[in-house]
This record gives sequence, structure tokens and C-alpha cells, in this order.
Amino acid sequence: MSLDSRGLANRILLGLGIGAAAGALTLLLGSVFPPLLSGARSVATHVLDPLGQVFLRLLFFVVIPLVFSSLAGGVLQLGDVRRLGPLAGHAFLLFFLNMAIAVALGLLMMNALDPGGRLDEATQSRLMSEYGGAAQQQVARQAQTPDMTPMTFVDMFMPRNLLGAFVGNNRNALGEVLPLILFAILLGVAGMRLAPERRQRLQEGLETVTELMTGIVHFALRLAPYAVPALIYSVVVKIGFDILVALGLFVLGCGAVMLLHLFGTLSVWIRAWTGWRPVAFFREIRDVLITAFSTSSSSATLPTALAAARERLGISPPTAGFVLPLGATVNMSGTALYEGCVVLFVAQIFGVDLGFTQQIILLVLAVLSAVAVSGIPGGSLPLIAGLLVTFGIPPEGIGIVLGADRLLDMMRTTVNVGADIVTATIVDERVRRDAR
Repeated sequence: MSLDSRGLANRILLGLGIGAAAGALTLLLGSVFPPLLSGARSVATHVLDPLGQVFLRLLFFVVIPLVFSSLAGGVLQLGDVRRLGPLAGHAFLLFFLNMAIAVALGLLMMNALDPGGRLDEATQSRLMSEYGGAAQQQVARQAQTPDMTPMTFVDMFMPRNLLGAFVGNNRNALGEVLPLILFAILLGVAGMRLAPERRQRLQEGLETVTELMTGIVHFALRLAPYAVPALIYSVVVKIGFDILVALGLFVLGCGAVMLLHLFGTLSVWIRAWTGWRPVAFFREIRDVLITAFSTSSSSATLPTALAAARERLGISPPTAGFVLPLGATVNMSGTALYEGCVVLFVAQIFGVDLGFTQQIILLVLAVLSAVAVSGIPGGSLPLIAGLLVTFGIPPEGIGIVLGADRLLDMMRTTVNVGADIVTATIVDERVRRDAR
């Protein structure tokens, strides 16, 4: 993260504080002088909400092309994975296992803590009336959800009309993203079979689309320091203090489960699959974790991680040179965990009940979207919005958590980088053992 983007993130966090404080003050004064609260809600509806919507809809614009280009390009970049042999096999298995466990822990925490579900029925009703057209449709659909059969999964992933899955009134909300993800993966795999020159042109075309969509995201982020306080102020004066309590529980819960995955799950991996003791291992990479936390950037931390892997952990240069750069763009366990938690939190806020099957689908989509978002500054925002749409949850709900994203971004980057080094250590051990 550059100095400019760090400053932007700090301004967004400051905006969250200003919007929340102003909203709380308005509620307190409104309890004494009700016309003030009524006027504030009118201003929020007619002035602040439109500003927030401009910001949010800039993000919504790029969901479909960004998911498609980044995921297809990521698959195409792999080339022929079979040529990489056991090194790639071990690395990718651990990458996806790591991300799946992280998302599962996040979803378990959200179900147990239920921060969004602590809102009373009156508060949820106000949220539904304010933002919840899509949420109401989803609640109504749940009573009519068909049994999950093999044919149901075929329809979800492979609709008869691919374009029809993205436009118009789609009765199956899950159809909006699943076919796109499958099509992007198939296109990337098919692109591997092209002649080198044509494959390179396809790769450049996909990268161009990704860069263009990222540019639109940057336009949106320039509005964020003004849109975030507007969104937070609006939701506080309309909904009340309960939303701030729910947001605080969400931040604490996410932070706790990220620490659990980094120092819990990955410690078990280190102890079980390497000769290191977890305490000694994390002591050797503490400077890497500190760099990741302070920069919020896996790429900026990569030189430090490579030096620590080779000099202090004794990882062979070929393994470190392959696993760590690849992990910085693919192995996003902290990001995947965060995306799953945001979707479930916003679903709880709006009273949308995601059942076991839907949460399994959410786990898979969070892993895939975390891979797709790699290396794209701010790219997780439209993808999270896309996940919310997929499950019939008002995507405007992302505005509730956006201001708290700065601290959680620092934490999830630390988890991402720590998981990369743990994976490189395990892969190096496995490859050396297989070579004996």
C-alpha cells in the first residue's frame, strides 16, 4: 500500500468515526428535541444517501467484468500446472485448504457470535424498509427453495442462457455469480491450449480489462472519505445505537478469528508437518508480520518474506521463489475469511437466514473471489458487493462495514503473509522428503 493509499484509508477510518459520532450526537439531541431528529433523517434521505449511492454504484458497475477478467487471467497465468510437478501440487493443495479452513472458522464465529442478529425486530424492520427490497425477496424465496438435487447444481452453475444469468429478473440469485465464475475458469483453462503468442495476447487483454475496472474502483475510493461518513451517519440516525454495537462486535469477532487462524490453525500445521516449534517459528518471522500489518500490502512485504524464508528459515531458494510470490497473489486466507464474515454479518443485519447449504456455497465463493481479487487495490469491495447480490442481500450493506475496513485490512494482510510463509516451509519440507 502506497503512502497515498494509506492516507486514504486513514481518512476513511476518520470518516467512520466522524459519521458515527455525529449520528450518536444527533440521536442524543433528538431525544430532547424530536424535530431535530426528523430533520436529520430527511437530510440523510435526500442528500447523504444519494452521495453514498454514487460511491456504491461505481463499485457495482465493475462486479461482473472484474470477477471475469481477474479470475480468467489468474487461471491463464498458471500455464500448464502439471509441468511444475510436486512443488505446485503441494502448494495449491495447501493454499486452498488454508483458505477453506479460514472461511469455515469465520462462518462458525459469525454463527456463534451473531453480531448482526442482536438487533431487535423493530430495528431490523426499519433496515428492511430502508434498504431491504432484495432482502425481502430473498426471505420470500426461502420458503419456496427447491430441494438441492444434482440437477439443481447443474442449473446453478450452467444455466441455459449465460447472459440471462447476469441480466433481467433471475429467480435463482445464486445464478448471478456461479455461472460467471465457472465460465471464467473454463476460458482460462481453454486459453492455456492456445499458441504462445495468442495466449499472451489473451492474457494482455484480460489484464487490460482488470486495470480498467481497477481504475473505476479508484474513482470510487476517492469518494470514500466523504461517502463513508454520509452512509454511517444516515444509518445511525435512522436505525439507532444498535447498529454501532453490532458493528463493534463484528470487528472484534473478525479480529479474534483472524488471530485464531494465524496462531492456532497454522501453529498446528507447523507442529504437524515441519520440524519447527510454533513459538520459535513465529519469533523468526515477527519482522515480516509487523511489516505486513503496518503496510497492509502482501506485495510490499514480499522482499522481507523472501529474505526471512531463505536466511532464517532455511527454505531453498527455488521453493521460496515459487511459493511466496505465488502465495502473495493466490493464498488469501485472511481476505477470504473477511469476505465470508461480511456477507454473513450483513445477512444477519437484514434478517436474511443463510442455511447450511448456502453457507457452504458462500465458503466456496469466498475462496474463489479472494483468489480473483489478488493484487487489485480496493478490488475486494465490488466482489463483496457481488457476493451480497448473489445471496439476495442489499449490497448497500457494505457501507455499514466499510469504515472499519482499515484495521481489518491490516489484520487480514498479516494473516495472508503468515500463511504464505507457513505454506512455503511445509512445501519445502515435503519436496525435500519426496526427493530422498
